[in-house]
Amino acid sequence: MKEERITVLEEEEGVRIDKYISNLDLEISRSYIQKLIKDQHICVNDQAVKPNYKLNVDDHIKIKIPDPEPLEIVAEDIPLDIVYEDHDVILVNKPKDMVVHPSAGHTSHTLVNALLYHCKDNLSGINGVLRPGIVHRIDKDTTGILIVCKNDNAHMKIANQLKEHSITRKYHAIVYHNLKEDQGSINAPIGRHPVDRKKMAINQSGKHAVTHYNVLDRLNHKYNHIECQLETGRTHQIRVHMASIHHPIIGDTTYGPSKDIFNIKGQALHAKVLGFIHPTTNEYMEFETELPHYYQSLIKKIKSSY
Repeated sequence: MKEERITVLEEEEGVRIDKYISNLDLEISRSYIQKLIKDQHICVNDQAVKPNYKLNVDDHIKIKIPDPEPLEIVAEDIPLDIVYEDHDVILVNKPKDMVVHPSAGHTSHTLVNALLYHCKDNLSGINGVLRPGIVHRIDKDTTGILIVCKNDNAHMKIANQLKEHSITRKYHAIVYHNLKEDQGSINAPIGRHPVDRKKMAINQSGKHAVTHYNVLDRLNHKYNHIECQLETGRTHQIRVHMASIHHPIIGDTTYGPSKDIFNIKGQALHAKVLGFIHPTTNEYMEFETELPHYYQSLIKKIKSSY
Protein backbone atom coordinates (compact mmCIF):
# COMPACT_ATOMS: atom_id res chain seq x y z
CA MET A 1 0.00 0.00 0.00
CA LYS A 2 1.30 3.46 -0.96
CA GLU A 3 1.08 6.15 1.71
CA GLU A 4 1.36 9.94 1.37
CA ARG A 5 1.45 12.54 4.17
CA ILE A 6 0.87 16.19 3.35
CA THR A 7 0.57 19.39 5.40
CA VAL A 8 -1.78 22.07 4.00
CA LEU A 9 -0.17 25.41 3.17
CA GLU A 10 -1.73 28.83 3.66
CA GLU A 11 -2.50 29.34 -0.04
CA GLU A 12 -4.34 25.99 -0.14
CA GLU A 13 -6.83 26.85 2.61
CA GLY A 14 -10.50 26.55 1.66
CA VAL A 15 -9.98 24.05 -1.16
CA ARG A 16 -12.18 20.93 -1.15
CA ILE A 17 -10.12 17.92 -0.18
CA ASP A 18 -11.18 15.84 -3.21
CA LYS A 19 -10.21 18.65 -5.57
CA TYR A 20 -6.95 19.25 -3.72
CA ILE A 21 -5.88 15.61 -3.96
CA SER A 22 -6.90 15.38 -7.62
CA ASN A 23 -4.34 18.12 -8.35
CA LEU A 24 -1.55 16.07 -6.80
CA ASP A 25 0.59 13.91 -9.06
CA LEU A 26 -0.90 10.63 -7.84
CA GLU A 27 -2.35 9.41 -11.17
CA ILE A 28 -5.76 8.60 -9.67
CA SER A 29 -9.16 9.90 -10.75
CA ARG A 30 -11.38 12.19 -8.70
CA SER A 31 -14.07 9.51 -8.46
CA TYR A 32 -11.47 7.09 -7.05
CA ILE A 33 -10.34 9.77 -4.60
CA GLN A 34 -13.92 10.11 -3.37
CA LYS A 35 -14.07 6.34 -2.89
CA LEU A 36 -10.83 6.43 -0.88
CA ILE A 37 -12.33 9.16 1.32
CA LYS A 38 -15.52 7.15 1.82
CA ASP A 39 -13.47 4.07 2.74
CA GLN A 40 -11.43 6.21 5.19
CA HIS A 41 -8.19 5.68 3.29
CA ILE A 42 -7.91 9.47 3.23
CA CYS A 43 -8.06 11.20 6.62
CA VAL A 44 -7.43 14.70 7.93
CA ASN A 45 -5.77 15.03 11.31
CA ASP A 46 -6.39 11.28 11.73
CA GLN A 47 -10.15 11.84 11.38
CA ALA A 48 -12.54 10.67 8.65
CA VAL A 49 -13.92 13.49 6.46
CA LYS A 50 -16.33 13.92 3.57
CA PRO A 51 -15.27 14.72 -0.03
CA ASN A 52 -16.53 18.31 0.36
CA TYR A 53 -14.39 18.99 3.45
CA LYS A 54 -12.60 22.33 3.04
CA LEU A 55 -8.99 22.39 4.10
CA ASN A 56 -7.51 24.54 6.85
CA VAL A 57 -3.93 25.73 7.23
CA ASP A 58 -1.69 23.08 8.82
CA ASP A 59 -4.22 20.27 8.33
CA HIS A 60 -2.37 16.96 8.18
CA ILE A 61 -3.62 14.78 5.34
CA LYS A 62 -2.89 11.06 5.28
CA ILE A 63 -3.52 9.26 2.00
CA LYS A 64 -3.36 5.48 1.74
CA ILE A 65 -3.64 4.07 -1.78
CA PRO A 66 -4.19 0.30 -1.90
CA ASP A 67 -1.97 -1.67 -4.24
CA PRO A 68 -3.70 -1.90 -7.63
CA GLU A 69 -5.10 -5.17 -8.80
CA PRO A 70 -3.05 -6.52 -11.72
CA LEU A 71 -4.42 -5.32 -15.03
CA GLU A 72 -4.92 -7.87 -17.77
CA ILE A 73 -4.01 -6.18 -21.02
CA VAL A 74 -6.11 -7.71 -23.78
CA ALA A 75 -5.10 -7.78 -27.44
CA GLU A 76 -7.69 -5.92 -29.53
CA ASP A 77 -8.24 -6.01 -33.27
CA ILE A 78 -7.90 -2.25 -33.83
CA PRO A 79 -6.70 -1.10 -37.26
CA LEU A 80 -3.20 0.42 -37.29
CA ASP A 81 -1.80 2.92 -39.78
CA ILE A 82 1.63 1.30 -40.15
CA VAL A 83 4.30 3.54 -41.68
CA TYR A 84 7.12 0.98 -41.57
CA GLU A 85 7.73 -2.46 -40.01
CA ASP A 86 10.51 -5.02 -39.79
CA HIS A 87 11.79 -7.59 -37.27
CA ASP A 88 13.06 -4.89 -34.88
CA VAL A 89 10.71 -1.92 -35.04
CA ILE A 90 7.26 -0.83 -36.09
CA LEU A 91 6.41 2.81 -36.83
CA VAL A 92 2.77 3.77 -36.39
CA ASN A 93 0.83 6.90 -37.36
CA LYS A 94 -1.29 7.38 -34.21
CA PRO A 95 -4.75 8.91 -34.66
CA LYS A 96 -6.32 11.60 -32.50
CA ASP A 97 -8.05 10.50 -29.27
CA MET A 98 -5.96 7.33 -28.84
CA VAL A 99 -4.00 6.76 -25.63
CA VAL A 100 -0.59 5.14 -26.18
CA HIS A 101 -0.60 2.64 -23.31
CA PRO A 102 -3.05 1.39 -20.65
CA SER A 103 -3.35 3.12 -17.29
CA ALA A 104 -5.84 3.16 -14.43
CA GLY A 105 -8.35 5.18 -16.46
CA HIS A 106 -7.68 3.63 -19.87
CA THR A 107 -7.44 -0.15 -19.82
CA SER A 108 -8.61 -0.78 -23.38
CA HIS A 109 -8.66 0.68 -26.90
CA THR A 110 -5.08 1.95 -26.51
CA LEU A 111 -2.25 1.69 -29.01
CA VAL A 112 -0.73 -1.10 -26.90
CA ASN A 113 -3.96 -3.13 -27.11
CA ALA A 114 -3.78 -2.83 -30.90
CA LEU A 115 -0.06 -3.67 -31.00
CA LEU A 116 -0.56 -6.80 -28.92
CA TYR A 117 -3.03 -8.07 -31.51
CA HIS A 118 -0.84 -7.14 -34.48
CA CYS A 119 2.58 -8.16 -33.10
CA LYS A 120 1.51 -11.01 -30.82
CA ASP A 121 4.47 -11.69 -28.48
CA ASN A 122 6.94 -9.75 -30.60
CA LEU A 123 7.25 -6.63 -28.43
CA SER A 124 10.06 -5.64 -26.08
CA GLY A 125 9.43 -6.21 -22.39
CA ILE A 126 11.74 -3.59 -20.88
CA ASN A 127 8.91 -1.24 -19.86
CA GLY A 128 6.78 -3.99 -18.33
CA VAL A 129 3.41 -5.51 -19.14
CA LEU A 130 1.57 -2.19 -19.40
CA ARG A 131 3.97 -0.65 -21.91
CA PRO A 132 5.36 -3.44 -24.12
CA GLY A 133 7.48 -2.01 -26.92
CA ILE A 134 6.89 1.60 -25.90
CA VAL A 135 10.03 3.75 -25.79
CA HIS A 136 8.39 7.18 -26.16
CA ARG A 137 4.87 8.57 -26.15
CA ILE A 138 2.78 11.30 -27.68
CA ASP A 139 -0.30 12.78 -26.05
CA LYS A 140 -3.77 11.32 -26.52
CA ASP A 141 -4.85 14.25 -28.74
CA THR A 142 -1.55 14.59 -30.59
CA THR A 143 -1.49 12.73 -33.90
CA GLY A 144 1.45 11.34 -35.78
CA ILE A 145 4.38 9.00 -35.94
CA LEU A 146 6.04 7.10 -33.13
CA ILE A 147 8.40 4.13 -32.98
CA VAL A 148 7.70 0.88 -31.13
CA CYS A 149 10.35 -1.79 -30.50
CA LYS A 150 9.81 -5.51 -31.04
CA ASN A 151 12.72 -6.80 -28.94
CA ASP A 152 14.85 -5.69 -26.01
CA ASN A 153 17.98 -5.09 -28.09
CA ALA A 154 16.14 -2.66 -30.38
CA HIS A 155 14.49 -1.04 -27.36
CA MET A 156 17.82 -0.32 -25.63
CA LYS A 157 19.40 1.11 -28.78
CA ILE A 158 16.44 3.38 -29.61
CA ALA A 159 16.18 4.45 -25.95
CA ASN A 160 19.86 5.42 -26.01
CA GLN A 161 19.28 7.55 -29.11
CA LEU A 162 16.41 9.30 -27.33
CA LYS A 163 18.63 9.88 -24.30
CA GLU A 164 21.41 11.30 -26.50
CA HIS A 165 18.87 13.48 -28.41
CA SER A 166 20.05 12.01 -31.72
CA ILE A 167 16.59 11.02 -32.99
CA THR A 168 15.01 13.47 -35.44
CA ARG A 169 11.54 14.51 -34.27
CA LYS A 170 9.71 17.23 -36.16
CA TYR A 171 6.17 18.31 -35.28
CA HIS A 172 3.74 20.59 -37.08
CA ALA A 173 1.49 22.87 -35.06
CA ILE A 174 -0.93 25.74 -35.58
CA VAL A 175 -0.45 28.45 -32.98
CA TYR A 176 -2.20 31.60 -31.87
CA HIS A 177 -0.89 35.01 -33.01
CA ASN A 178 1.67 36.07 -35.58
CA LEU A 179 5.26 35.19 -34.68
CA LYS A 180 7.64 38.14 -35.06
CA GLU A 181 10.56 36.07 -36.31
CA ASP A 182 10.55 33.34 -38.96
CA GLN A 183 12.48 31.02 -36.68
CA GLY A 184 13.73 30.75 -33.15
CA SER A 185 14.61 28.50 -30.22
CA ILE A 186 13.14 28.13 -26.75
CA ASN A 187 15.56 26.99 -24.07
CA ALA A 188 13.64 26.76 -20.80
CA PRO A 189 13.53 23.96 -18.20
CA ILE A 190 10.25 22.10 -17.77
CA GLY A 191 8.94 20.56 -14.56
CA ARG A 192 5.70 19.87 -12.75
CA HIS A 193 3.43 22.91 -12.26
CA PRO A 194 3.81 24.17 -8.67
CA VAL A 195 0.05 24.34 -8.05
CA ASP A 196 -1.76 22.24 -10.67
CA ARG A 197 0.05 18.91 -10.49
CA LYS A 198 -1.59 17.64 -13.68
CA LYS A 199 0.19 20.32 -15.71
CA MET A 200 3.79 21.01 -16.65
CA ALA A 201 5.36 24.46 -16.53
CA ILE A 202 8.56 26.42 -17.06
CA ASN A 203 10.30 25.57 -13.83
CA GLN A 204 13.88 26.47 -12.95
CA SER A 205 14.19 23.26 -10.95
CA GLY A 206 12.83 21.24 -13.89
CA LYS A 207 14.64 19.33 -16.64
CA HIS A 208 16.62 20.93 -19.46
CA ALA A 209 14.34 21.43 -22.48
CA VAL A 210 15.02 22.92 -25.93
CA THR A 211 12.59 23.40 -28.84
CA HIS A 212 13.52 24.89 -32.22
CA TYR A 213 10.72 26.33 -34.38
CA ASN A 214 10.24 27.93 -37.76
CA VAL A 215 7.20 29.44 -39.46
CA LEU A 216 5.89 27.43 -42.41
CA ASP A 217 2.91 29.64 -43.25
CA ARG A 218 1.56 32.74 -41.56
CA LEU A 219 -1.96 31.77 -42.64
CA ASN A 220 -4.16 34.81 -41.91
CA HIS A 221 -1.54 36.38 -39.61
CA LYS A 222 -3.77 35.72 -36.60
CA TYR A 223 -2.58 32.13 -36.51
CA ASN A 224 0.69 30.63 -37.79
CA HIS A 225 1.50 27.16 -39.09
CA ILE A 226 4.88 26.17 -37.64
CA GLU A 227 7.33 23.30 -37.49
CA CYS A 228 8.96 22.42 -34.16
CA GLN A 229 12.03 20.24 -33.85
CA LEU A 230 12.69 18.68 -30.47
CA GLU A 231 16.22 18.75 -29.12
CA THR A 232 14.95 17.20 -25.88
CA GLY A 233 11.73 15.30 -25.18
CA ARG A 234 9.95 16.45 -22.03
CA THR A 235 6.30 15.89 -21.17
CA HIS A 236 4.12 18.44 -23.05
CA GLN A 237 7.33 20.17 -24.20
CA ILE A 238 6.08 21.89 -27.36
CA ARG A 239 2.77 22.83 -25.74
CA VAL A 240 4.46 24.38 -22.69
CA HIS A 241 7.23 26.10 -24.65
CA MET A 242 4.95 27.71 -27.24
CA ALA A 243 2.54 28.87 -24.53
CA SER A 244 5.49 30.36 -22.61
CA ILE A 245 6.23 32.76 -25.50
CA HIS A 246 2.51 33.62 -25.83
CA HIS A 247 1.85 31.45 -28.88
CA PRO A 248 -0.15 28.51 -27.48
CA ILE A 249 -1.33 25.79 -29.82
CA ILE A 250 -4.89 26.03 -31.15
CA GLY A 251 -7.20 23.64 -29.31
CA ASP A 252 -4.88 23.32 -26.30
CA THR A 253 -7.26 24.30 -23.52
CA THR A 254 -4.73 23.23 -20.87
CA TYR A 255 -1.99 25.70 -21.78
CA GLY A 256 -3.90 28.10 -24.01
CA PRO A 257 -7.36 29.73 -24.02
CA SER A 258 -9.92 27.68 -22.08
CA LYS A 259 -12.32 27.68 -25.04
CA ASP A 260 -11.55 25.66 -28.17
CA ILE A 261 -12.88 28.17 -30.69
CA PHE A 262 -12.43 25.80 -33.65
CA ASN A 263 -13.90 22.80 -31.81
CA ILE A 264 -11.11 20.44 -32.88
CA LYS A 265 -11.17 18.67 -29.47
CA GLY A 266 -7.50 18.72 -28.61
CA GLN A 267 -4.35 20.55 -29.68
CA ALA A 268 -3.48 21.03 -33.35
CA LEU A 269 -0.19 19.17 -33.05
CA HIS A 270 1.10 16.45 -35.37
CA ALA A 271 4.30 14.37 -35.09
CA LYS A 272 5.25 14.57 -38.75
CA VAL A 273 8.87 13.37 -39.12
CA LEU A 274 10.82 10.69 -37.27
CA GLY A 275 14.41 9.76 -38.07
CA PHE A 276 16.66 7.27 -36.28
CA ILE A 277 19.61 4.91 -36.70
CA HIS A 278 18.29 1.41 -37.25
CA PRO A 279 19.22 -0.85 -34.31
CA THR A 280 20.46 -3.70 -36.54
CA THR A 281 21.63 -2.19 -39.84
CA ASN A 282 23.04 1.01 -38.23
CA GLU A 283 21.67 2.95 -41.20
CA TYR A 284 19.86 6.26 -40.72
CA MET A 285 16.18 6.03 -41.65
CA GLU A 286 13.66 8.86 -41.79
CA PHE A 287 9.89 8.70 -42.22
CA GLU A 288 7.23 11.33 -42.74
CA THR A 289 3.44 11.24 -42.32
CA GLU A 290 0.69 13.24 -43.99
CA LEU A 291 -1.12 15.90 -41.99
CA PRO A 292 -4.43 14.45 -40.73
CA HIS A 293 -7.71 15.50 -42.31
CA TYR A 294 -8.83 17.66 -39.35
CA TYR A 295 -5.52 19.55 -39.50
CA GLN A 296 -5.71 20.22 -43.23
CA SER A 297 -9.34 21.36 -42.86
CA LEU A 298 -8.33 23.74 -40.08
CA ILE A 299 -5.65 25.33 -42.27
CA LYS A 300 -8.18 25.86 -45.07
CA LYS A 301 -10.71 27.33 -42.67
CA ILE A 302 -8.20 29.81 -41.24
CA LYS A 303 -6.92 30.82 -44.67
CA SER A 304 -10.45 31.40 -45.94
CA SER A 305 -11.05 33.88 -43.12
CA TYR A 306 -8.16 36.10 -44.26
